[in-house]
Amino acid sequence: MSDEEHHFESKADAGASKTYPQQAGTIRKNAYVVIKNRPCKVVEVSTSKTGKHGHAKCHYVGIDIFTGKKYEDVVPSSHNCDVSLLTESGGTKDDLRLPTDDALLQQIKDGFGEGKDLVVTVMSAMGEEQICALKDIGPK
Repeated sequence: MSDEEHHFESKADAGASKTYPQQAGTIRKNAYVVIKNRPCKVVEVSTSKTGKHGHAKCHYVGIDIFTGKKYEDVVPSSHNCDVSLLTESGGTKDDLRLPTDDALLQQIKDGFGEGKDLVVTVMSAMGEEQICALKDIGPK
């Protein structure tokens, strides 16, 4: 054995803890999966038959839950995919960025300007958050 010190570099990123593995063949339409490091809602799934080169393949089409951009991936059905963890805490949050959707942003500004109590729905996955809906619960 050598007296040399060995240093290993971790290849995992911070997003790794915000996902869990799930076998590709079990993922269905409307599930949430990570495609190209983006949290996506699966809108289309197709599975090819096992061929002469081994595994059946699963083809996923997903829509990024934050940007709306379409992503696609092909994975052997017996391999694992990263599935996004979406959580609810129920507590209030005071550090949200305003939405980029102009209509939703205007509804929030108008509601607060009129002194209404508003509840926003926040979508959260893989360390990103976005206000995606608004509910007026009446005047203050």
